[in-house]
Amino acid sequence: MVTAFEVVLDGATEPVGPHPTSLERAATPTLDELALRGEVSWRRTIPRGLPVGTETAMPVLLGWTPTAPVARGALEAAARDLPVPAGRRAHRLDGPGIGDLRALRDAGFTLHDLTRRRALVPGHGAPVRGGLEPPRTVLAIGAGPLPALGSDVRIWADGLVPPPVLDARTVVVAAVGAAAGVARLLGADVIVPDGATGDTDSDLRAKARAALAAADRPGVARVVVHVGAPDAAAHRRDAEAKVCAIEAADRHVLAPLLAAVAARPGRASLAAGADHGCDPATGRHHGAPVPWVRWAS
Repeated sequence: MVTAFEVVLDGATEPVGPHPTSLERAATPTLDELALRGEVSWRRTIPRGLPVGTETAMPVLLGWTPTAPVARGALEAAARDLPVPAGRRAHRLDGPGIGDLRALRDAGFTLHDLTRRRALVPGHGAPVRGGLEPPRTVLAIGAGPLPALGSDVRIWADGLVPPPVLDARTVVVAAVGAAAGVARLLGADVIVPDGATGDTDSDLRAKARAALAAADRPGVARVVVHVGAPDAAAHRRDAEAKVCAIEAADRHVLAPLLAAVAARPGRASLAAGADHGCDPATGRHHGAPVPWVRWAS
């Protein structure tokens, strides 16, 4: 059986301007070698009119194209194996104004605090601009409309729940988050290695080891590795951390996978690219077509 490896560099691209992009600045010998050996193409991962983000792009990359916004709360619940009973919905809420949760509890919502207190990692910038703690993130599961919340609370889009169009022949290696939730709802097997955080402190070596081990399992035809660090760094407007994140992915994920593909002549391929862009100058997502490169041994 041919094994297809894919590496998704979340938010790795950005608008082209007068200065080199993060991908151009980063030292990526493995990605460069992959481009020399393989074929480069452009992919539109964000259907027109839909929100730019992993909740839209990852379904497209995995094989299901949404026709409306995807329910981010459903992805967060699935990523954590939190059940959403029939007739209820999961809502992701972000913001400093979530401090008082009584209104949500009084409305019958079950609450799960998803806030991750990220430690400062030397060489990778501060957790958020200005050294402040990140805004609180809460998952509220319940029936009926949400109660009135503060104006500084972001209520993520509700909408479509990805259908089960995949099976265990597809394995997705990711941290707990939107990518893992998408994959699980689509029916793929999801592996969350120890140390996988979805940020610049993620254990990328563990992700590569998990991907290689998954490829050796009987019946597995496709192994997708999601790397969230470039997007996370760009959201913090930390351009240097984004470059470092791309370089780390090249060194610790792409390099061992390329070696494995080369050792399986005629039986493996490797593709790599972004799901969408994220501009470290603004911290905002960018929905233009993204580059992908693929090589089959």
